[in-house]
Amino acid sequence: MYTTISDTIKYIGVDDLDIDLFESQYVVPEGMSYNSYLIEDEKIAIMDTADRRKTDEWKSNLKKALAGRKPSYLVAHHMEPDHASLIAEALEAYPEMQLVCSAQALKMLPNFFDGFKFEGRVITVKEGDTLSLGSHTLQFIAAPMVHWPEVIMSYESSEKVLFAADGFGKFGALVNETDDWACEARRYYFNICGKYGVQVQNVLKKAANLDIQAICPLHGPVLKGEALKEAIRLYDIWSRYEPESEGVLVAYASIHGGTAKAAERLGEILKEKGAKKVVVSDLSRDDMAEVIEDAFRYPNIVVAAASYDGGVFPVMHDFLHHLQIKNYQKRRFGIVENGSWAPSAGRVMKEMIEGLKDCQIAEPLVTIRSRMKPADEEQLAILADNILN
Repeated sequence: MYTTISDTIKYIGVDDLDIDLFESQYVVPEGMSYNSYLIEDEKIAIMDTADRRKTDEWKSNLKKALAGRKPSYLVAHHMEPDHASLIAEALEAYPEMQLVCSAQALKMLPNFFDGFKFEGRVITVKEGDTLSLGSHTLQFIAAPMVHWPEVIMSYESSEKVLFAADGFGKFGALVNETDDWACEARRYYFNICGKYGVQVQNVLKKAANLDIQAICPLHGPVLKGEALKEAIRLYDIWSRYEPESEGVLVAYASIHGGTAKAAERLGEILKEKGAKKVVVSDLSRDDMAEVIEDAFRYPNIVVAAASYDGGVFPVMHDFLHHLQIKNYQKRRFGIVENGSWAPSAGRVMKEMIEGLKDCQIAEPLVTIRSRMKPADEEQLAILADNILN
Protein backbone atom coordinates (compact mmCIF):
# COMPACT_ATOMS: atom_id res chain seq x y z
CA MET A 1 0.00 0.00 0.00
CA TYR A 2 1.45 3.34 -1.05
CA THR A 3 1.69 6.57 0.92
CA THR A 4 2.96 8.87 -1.85
CA ILE A 5 2.04 9.40 -5.49
CA SER A 6 4.99 11.73 -6.03
CA ASP A 7 7.15 14.00 -3.89
CA THR A 8 4.30 16.50 -3.68
CA ILE A 9 1.16 14.38 -4.08
CA LYS A 10 0.43 12.13 -1.12
CA TYR A 11 -2.14 9.43 -0.50
CA ILE A 12 -4.23 10.03 2.62
CA GLY A 13 -7.07 7.59 1.97
CA VAL A 14 -8.16 4.59 4.01
CA ASP A 15 -9.02 0.94 3.59
CA ASP A 16 -12.29 -0.55 4.82
CA LEU A 17 -11.91 -4.23 5.63
CA ASP A 18 -15.11 -4.46 7.67
CA ILE A 19 -17.65 -3.62 4.98
CA ASP A 20 -19.66 -6.56 3.62
CA LEU A 21 -21.86 -4.87 0.99
CA PHE A 22 -20.73 -1.80 -0.93
CA GLU A 23 -23.69 0.47 -1.68
CA SER A 24 -25.72 -2.15 0.24
CA GLN A 25 -25.72 -4.46 -2.79
CA TYR A 26 -22.25 -5.46 -4.01
CA VAL A 27 -20.33 -8.11 -2.10
CA VAL A 28 -16.77 -6.97 -1.40
CA PRO A 29 -14.86 -9.84 0.21
CA GLU A 30 -11.60 -7.95 -0.28
CA GLY A 31 -12.96 -4.73 1.25
CA MET A 32 -12.93 -1.24 -0.26
CA SER A 33 -10.58 1.70 -0.42
CA TYR A 34 -11.80 5.27 0.00
CA ASN A 35 -9.10 7.27 -1.73
CA SER A 36 -8.12 10.80 -0.82
CA TYR A 37 -5.02 12.75 -1.78
CA LEU A 38 -3.06 15.82 -0.69
CA ILE A 39 -1.21 18.17 -3.05
CA GLU A 40 1.60 20.08 -1.33
CA ASP A 41 2.43 23.51 -2.75
CA GLU A 42 2.27 27.18 -1.77
CA LYS A 43 -1.40 26.42 -1.28
CA ILE A 44 -2.29 22.92 -0.11
CA ALA A 45 -5.25 21.10 -1.66
CA ILE A 46 -7.08 18.12 -0.17
CA MET A 47 -8.55 15.97 -2.92
CA ASP A 48 -11.81 14.48 -1.53
CA THR A 49 -12.46 13.05 1.92
CA ALA A 50 -13.71 9.56 2.84
CA ASP A 51 -16.63 7.52 4.12
CA ARG A 52 -17.87 8.33 7.61
CA ARG A 53 -17.11 4.72 8.58
CA LYS A 54 -13.44 5.68 8.55
CA THR A 55 -13.59 9.18 10.04
CA ASP A 56 -10.85 8.80 12.64
CA GLU A 57 -8.40 7.08 10.31
CA TRP A 58 -8.86 9.67 7.57
CA LYS A 59 -8.44 12.56 9.99
CA SER A 60 -5.28 10.96 11.34
CA ASN A 61 -3.85 10.52 7.84
CA LEU A 62 -4.70 14.12 6.95
CA LYS A 63 -3.15 15.51 10.13
CA LYS A 64 0.03 13.53 9.61
CA ALA A 65 0.35 14.64 5.98
CA LEU A 66 -0.28 18.31 6.85
CA ALA A 67 2.34 18.27 9.59
CA GLY A 68 0.96 21.42 11.18
CA ARG A 69 0.29 23.30 7.94
CA LYS A 70 -3.11 24.69 6.93
CA PRO A 71 -4.84 23.59 3.72
CA SER A 72 -6.26 26.21 1.37
CA TYR A 73 -8.67 24.05 -0.62
CA LEU A 74 -10.77 20.94 -0.35
CA VAL A 75 -11.68 19.70 -3.83
CA ALA A 76 -14.86 17.58 -3.91
CA HIS A 77 -14.98 15.71 -7.20
CA HIS A 78 -18.03 13.66 -6.26
CA MET A 79 -20.71 14.08 -3.59
CA GLU A 80 -21.44 10.42 -2.90
CA PRO A 81 -21.11 9.76 0.86
CA ASP A 82 -18.24 7.29 0.54
CA HIS A 83 -16.09 10.22 -0.63
CA ALA A 84 -17.74 13.35 0.73
CA SER A 85 -19.06 12.49 4.20
CA LEU A 86 -16.38 14.48 6.00
CA ILE A 87 -16.62 17.75 4.05
CA ALA A 88 -18.31 19.69 6.85
CA GLU A 89 -15.94 18.37 9.52
CA ALA A 90 -12.93 19.30 7.41
CA LEU A 91 -14.25 22.82 6.83
CA GLU A 92 -14.90 23.20 10.56
CA ALA A 93 -11.38 22.05 11.38
CA TYR A 94 -9.80 24.50 8.92
CA PRO A 95 -11.90 27.70 8.92
CA GLU A 96 -9.84 29.42 6.20
CA MET A 97 -10.13 26.50 3.78
CA GLN A 98 -12.38 26.81 0.70
CA LEU A 99 -14.46 24.00 -0.76
CA VAL A 100 -14.05 23.61 -4.54
CA CYS A 101 -16.83 21.78 -6.39
CA SER A 102 -19.20 21.96 -9.34
CA ALA A 103 -22.33 24.11 -9.30
CA GLN A 104 -24.43 20.94 -9.23
CA ALA A 105 -22.51 19.71 -6.19
CA LEU A 106 -23.16 23.03 -4.46
CA LYS A 107 -26.89 22.41 -4.86
CA MET A 108 -26.48 18.97 -3.30
CA LEU A 109 -24.57 20.11 -0.20
CA PRO A 110 -27.69 20.87 1.90
CA ASN A 111 -28.96 17.34 1.20
CA PHE A 112 -26.03 15.92 3.13
CA PHE A 113 -25.08 18.72 5.52
CA ASP A 114 -28.33 20.32 6.65
CA GLY A 115 -27.69 23.37 8.77
CA PHE A 116 -24.01 23.82 7.90
CA LYS A 117 -23.31 27.34 6.66
CA PHE A 118 -21.41 27.09 3.37
CA GLU A 119 -21.83 30.78 2.49
CA GLY A 120 -18.46 32.29 1.59
CA ARG A 121 -16.75 28.89 1.81
CA VAL A 122 -17.39 27.51 -1.69
CA ILE A 123 -15.73 28.08 -5.06
CA THR A 124 -17.70 26.57 -7.95
CA VAL A 125 -15.84 25.42 -11.04
CA LYS A 126 -16.85 24.23 -14.48
CA GLU A 127 -15.30 22.67 -17.57
CA GLY A 128 -11.99 24.35 -18.41
CA ASP A 129 -11.62 26.35 -15.18
CA THR A 130 -8.24 26.26 -13.48
CA LEU A 131 -7.01 26.59 -9.92
CA SER A 132 -3.38 27.53 -9.21
CA LEU A 133 -1.74 26.11 -6.10
CA GLY A 134 1.68 27.55 -6.94
CA SER A 135 3.74 25.26 -9.12
CA HIS A 136 0.73 22.96 -9.49
CA THR A 137 -2.37 23.89 -11.49
CA LEU A 138 -5.64 22.00 -11.51
CA GLN A 139 -7.69 22.04 -14.70
CA PHE A 140 -11.28 20.94 -14.20
CA ILE A 141 -13.11 18.51 -16.46
CA ALA A 142 -16.88 18.10 -16.36
CA ALA A 143 -17.86 14.43 -16.08
CA PRO A 144 -21.64 14.46 -15.58
CA MET A 145 -23.25 11.05 -15.01
CA VAL A 146 -19.97 9.28 -14.42
CA HIS A 147 -21.88 8.30 -12.46
CA TRP A 148 -23.69 11.20 -10.72
CA PRO A 149 -24.61 14.52 -12.41
CA GLU A 150 -22.34 16.74 -10.30
CA VAL A 151 -19.09 14.88 -10.98
CA ILE A 152 -15.96 16.75 -11.99
CA MET A 153 -12.48 15.43 -12.59
CA SER A 154 -9.28 17.44 -12.36
CA TYR A 155 -5.99 17.30 -14.23
CA GLU A 156 -2.81 18.48 -12.53
CA SER A 157 -0.70 19.72 -15.43
CA SER A 158 2.80 19.87 -13.90
CA GLU A 159 2.85 16.22 -12.81
CA LYS A 160 0.32 15.09 -15.44
CA VAL A 161 -2.04 13.44 -12.97
CA LEU A 162 -5.76 12.89 -13.55
CA PHE A 163 -7.95 12.80 -10.46
CA ALA A 164 -10.72 10.69 -11.95
CA ALA A 165 -13.48 10.59 -9.29
CA ASP A 166 -15.21 7.19 -9.55
CA GLY A 167 -13.77 6.64 -13.01
CA PHE A 168 -11.21 3.81 -13.20
CA GLY A 169 -12.22 2.63 -9.74
CA LYS A 170 -12.51 -0.94 -8.53
CA PHE A 171 -13.69 -3.07 -5.65
CA GLY A 172 -11.13 -4.13 -3.06
CA ALA A 173 -8.99 -2.58 -0.34
CA LEU A 174 -5.49 -1.49 -1.31
CA VAL A 175 -3.94 -3.79 1.27
CA ASN A 176 -5.44 -6.68 -0.72
CA GLU A 177 -4.48 -5.31 -4.13
CA THR A 178 -3.28 -7.79 -6.77
CA ASP A 179 -1.86 -7.42 -10.26
CA ASP A 180 -5.24 -8.34 -11.79
CA TRP A 181 -6.79 -4.86 -11.82
CA ALA A 182 -9.32 -5.69 -14.53
CA CYS A 183 -11.25 -8.39 -12.67
CA GLU A 184 -12.76 -6.24 -9.94
CA ALA A 185 -12.57 -3.05 -12.03
CA ARG A 186 -14.80 -4.73 -14.62
CA ARG A 187 -17.37 -5.81 -12.03
CA TYR A 188 -17.27 -2.30 -10.56
CA TYR A 189 -17.61 -0.55 -13.92
CA PHE A 190 -20.55 -2.48 -15.35
CA ASN A 191 -22.56 -2.49 -12.15
CA ILE A 192 -21.95 1.13 -11.17
CA CYS A 193 -21.09 3.06 -14.34
CA GLY A 194 -22.35 0.62 -16.98
CA LYS A 195 -25.46 2.57 -17.92
CA TYR A 196 -23.45 5.64 -18.81
CA GLY A 197 -21.27 4.50 -21.70
CA VAL A 198 -21.91 7.65 -23.75
CA GLN A 199 -20.85 9.86 -20.85
CA VAL A 200 -17.71 7.78 -20.25
CA GLN A 201 -16.85 8.06 -23.94
CA ASN A 202 -17.17 11.84 -23.67
CA VAL A 203 -14.66 11.90 -20.82
CA LEU A 204 -12.28 9.58 -22.67
CA LYS A 205 -12.30 11.97 -25.63
CA LYS A 206 -11.34 14.83 -23.32
CA ALA A 207 -8.64 12.70 -21.68
CA ALA A 208 -7.17 11.87 -25.09
CA ASN A 209 -6.09 15.52 -25.39
CA LEU A 210 -4.14 15.39 -22.13
CA ASP A 211 -0.71 13.97 -21.37
CA ILE A 212 -1.74 11.69 -18.50
CA GLN A 213 1.05 9.91 -16.62
CA ALA A 214 -1.03 8.78 -13.64
CA ILE A 215 -4.70 8.29 -12.83
CA CYS A 216 -5.79 8.72 -9.20
CA PRO A 217 -9.28 7.19 -8.77
CA LEU A 218 -11.48 7.33 -5.69
CA HIS A 219 -11.38 3.54 -5.32
CA GLY A 220 -8.50 1.21 -6.10
CA PRO A 221 -4.85 1.70 -7.02
CA VAL A 222 -3.20 4.64 -8.73
CA LEU A 223 -2.64 3.66 -12.35
CA LYS A 224 0.66 4.35 -14.11
CA GLY A 225 2.61 3.03 -17.10
CA GLU A 226 1.27 -0.06 -18.82
CA ALA A 227 -1.49 -0.46 -16.22
CA LEU A 228 -2.77 3.01 -17.12
CA LYS A 229 -2.74 2.24 -20.85
CA GLU A 230 -4.57 -1.03 -20.33
CA ALA A 231 -7.20 0.61 -18.12
CA ILE A 232 -7.93 3.24 -20.78
CA ARG A 233 -8.09 0.53 -23.46
CA LEU A 234 -10.60 -1.48 -21.46
CA TYR A 235 -12.68 1.57 -20.56
CA ASP A 236 -12.96 2.37 -24.26
CA ILE A 237 -14.23 -1.16 -24.99
CA TRP A 238 -16.57 -1.26 -22.02
CA SER A 239 -18.10 2.17 -22.63
CA ARG A 240 -18.79 1.32 -26.28
CA TYR A 241 -20.63 -1.82 -25.10
CA GLU A 242 -18.36 -4.01 -27.22
CA PRO A 243 -17.50 -7.55 -26.10
CA GLU A 244 -14.12 -7.80 -24.46
CA SER A 245 -13.52 -11.56 -24.88
CA GLU A 246 -14.83 -14.41 -27.00
CA GLY A 247 -17.18 -16.71 -25.13
CA VAL A 248 -20.72 -17.56 -24.03
CA LEU A 249 -22.49 -16.92 -20.74
CA VAL A 250 -25.21 -19.42 -19.83
CA ALA A 251 -27.26 -17.89 -17.01
CA TYR A 252 -29.96 -20.09 -15.52
CA ALA A 253 -32.74 -19.89 -12.96
CA SER A 254 -33.84 -23.33 -11.81
CA ILE A 255 -36.39 -24.38 -9.18
CA HIS A 256 -36.06 -28.16 -8.84
CA GLY A 257 -32.92 -28.79 -10.91
CA GLY A 258 -34.39 -29.56 -14.33
CA THR A 259 -33.41 -26.23 -15.86
CA ALA A 260 -29.99 -26.46 -14.21
CA LYS A 261 -29.34 -29.82 -15.90
CA ALA A 262 -30.30 -28.37 -19.28
CA ALA A 263 -28.08 -25.31 -18.78
CA GLU A 264 -25.11 -27.43 -17.72
CA ARG A 265 -25.61 -29.75 -20.70
CA LEU A 266 -25.81 -26.77 -23.05
CA GLY A 267 -22.52 -25.55 -21.62
CA GLU A 268 -20.95 -28.91 -22.44
CA ILE A 269 -22.37 -28.85 -25.97
CA LEU A 270 -21.02 -25.34 -26.55
CA LYS A 271 -17.55 -26.48 -25.49
CA GLU A 272 -17.80 -29.56 -27.72
CA LYS A 273 -18.63 -27.29 -30.63
CA GLY A 274 -15.57 -25.14 -30.08
CA ALA A 275 -16.63 -22.27 -27.83
CA LYS A 276 -13.44 -20.69 -26.52
CA LYS A 277 -14.97 -19.88 -23.14
CA VAL A 278 -18.22 -20.95 -21.51
CA VAL A 279 -19.40 -19.60 -18.16
CA VAL A 280 -22.43 -21.30 -16.58
CA SER A 281 -23.98 -19.28 -13.75
CA ASP A 282 -26.72 -20.11 -11.25
CA LEU A 283 -28.68 -16.90 -10.75
CA SER A 284 -30.10 -18.15 -7.47
CA ARG A 285 -26.68 -18.64 -5.88
CA ASP A 286 -23.96 -16.81 -7.79
CA ASP A 287 -23.12 -13.16 -7.21
CA MET A 288 -25.51 -11.19 -9.43
CA ALA A 289 -22.94 -8.43 -9.98
CA GLU A 290 -20.43 -10.96 -11.27
CA VAL A 291 -22.96 -12.46 -13.67
CA ILE A 292 -23.73 -8.94 -14.93
CA GLU A 293 -19.99 -8.49 -15.46
CA ASP A 294 -19.81 -11.68 -17.55
CA ALA A 295 -22.89 -10.69 -19.54
CA PHE A 296 -21.04 -7.57 -20.68
CA ARG A 297 -17.74 -9.36 -21.16
CA TYR A 298 -18.88 -11.91 -23.77
CA PRO A 299 -20.75 -11.45 -27.07
CA ASN A 300 -23.18 -14.34 -26.56
CA ILE A 301 -25.58 -15.14 -23.74
CA VAL A 302 -28.11 -17.90 -23.17
CA VAL A 303 -30.83 -17.38 -20.57
CA ALA A 304 -32.50 -20.53 -19.23
CA ALA A 305 -35.34 -20.30 -16.74
CA ALA A 306 -38.26 -22.10 -15.22
CA SER A 307 -41.77 -20.75 -15.61
CA TYR A 308 -43.28 -19.33 -12.44
CA ASP A 309 -46.71 -17.87 -11.64
CA GLY A 310 -47.48 -17.47 -15.32
CA GLY A 311 -44.22 -15.63 -15.90
CA VAL A 312 -40.56 -16.35 -15.26
CA PHE A 313 -38.71 -17.45 -12.11
CA PRO A 314 -37.99 -14.17 -10.23
CA VAL A 315 -34.19 -14.31 -10.19
CA MET A 316 -34.18 -14.41 -14.00
CA HIS A 317 -36.54 -11.46 -14.16
CA ASP A 318 -34.21 -9.61 -11.79
CA PHE A 319 -31.19 -10.46 -13.95
CA LEU A 320 -32.81 -9.25 -17.17
CA HIS A 321 -34.06 -6.16 -15.37
CA HIS A 322 -30.48 -5.43 -14.32
CA LEU A 323 -29.42 -5.68 -17.97
CA GLN A 324 -32.19 -3.30 -18.99
CA ILE A 325 -31.25 -0.61 -16.49
CA LYS A 326 -27.53 -0.95 -17.30
CA ASN A 327 -28.19 -0.17 -20.99
CA TYR A 328 -27.16 -3.66 -22.13
CA GLN A 329 -26.80 -3.92 -25.91
CA LYS A 330 -25.07 -5.43 -28.98
CA ARG A 331 -25.34 -9.08 -27.94
CA ARG A 332 -26.77 -12.36 -29.24
CA PHE A 333 -29.16 -14.28 -27.01
CA GLY A 334 -30.42 -17.81 -26.82
CA ILE A 335 -33.50 -18.73 -24.81
CA VAL A 336 -34.32 -21.95 -22.96
CA GLU A 337 -37.55 -22.22 -21.00
CA ASN A 338 -38.92 -24.91 -18.72
CA GLY A 339 -42.53 -25.53 -17.77
CA SER A 340 -44.40 -28.59 -16.55
CA TRP A 341 -47.84 -27.69 -17.94
CA ALA A 342 -47.96 -24.17 -19.44
CA PRO A 343 -44.45 -22.83 -20.21
CA SER A 344 -44.39 -19.04 -19.90
CA ALA A 345 -40.76 -18.18 -19.15
CA GLY A 346 -39.72 -17.98 -22.79
CA ARG A 347 -42.38 -15.41 -23.64
CA VAL A 348 -41.38 -13.15 -20.73
CA MET A 349 -37.65 -13.44 -21.41
CA LYS A 350 -38.17 -12.76 -25.13
CA GLU A 351 -40.20 -9.64 -24.40
CA MET A 352 -37.54 -8.32 -22.03
CA ILE A 353 -34.73 -9.05 -24.46
CA GLU A 354 -36.58 -7.39 -27.33
CA GLY A 355 -36.56 -4.21 -25.26
CA LEU A 356 -32.75 -4.16 -25.32
CA LYS A 357 -30.83 -2.22 -27.96
CA ASP A 358 -29.25 -4.07 -30.92
CA CYS A 359 -29.72 -7.54 -29.44
CA GLN A 360 -30.50 -10.60 -31.57
CA ILE A 361 -32.27 -13.77 -30.50
CA ALA A 362 -31.00 -17.03 -31.98
CA GLU A 363 -33.40 -19.81 -32.88
CA PRO A 364 -34.81 -22.10 -31.69
CA LEU A 365 -36.45 -21.09 -28.46
CA VAL A 366 -35.98 -24.39 -26.62
CA THR A 367 -38.85 -25.59 -24.45
CA ILE A 368 -38.27 -28.29 -21.84
CA ARG A 369 -41.09 -30.04 -20.02
CA SER A 370 -39.84 -30.57 -16.45
CA ARG A 371 -36.83 -32.76 -17.32
CA MET A 372 -34.52 -32.74 -20.33
CA LYS A 373 -35.06 -35.53 -22.88
CA PRO A 374 -33.09 -36.69 -25.95
CA ALA A 375 -35.17 -34.50 -28.28
CA ASP A 376 -34.39 -31.48 -26.07
CA GLU A 377 -30.66 -32.16 -26.37
CA GLU A 378 -31.03 -32.09 -30.14
CA GLN A 379 -32.68 -28.68 -29.89
CA LEU A 380 -29.93 -27.46 -27.57
CA ALA A 381 -27.34 -28.57 -30.12
CA ILE A 382 -29.08 -26.58 -32.85
CA LEU A 383 -29.26 -23.54 -30.58
CA ALA A 384 -25.54 -23.91 -29.80
CA ASP A 385 -24.72 -23.93 -33.51
CA ASN A 386 -26.76 -20.78 -34.08
CA ILE A 387 -25.19 -19.05 -31.09
CA LEU A 388 -21.66 -19.79 -32.27
CA ASN A 389 -22.11 -19.20 -36.00
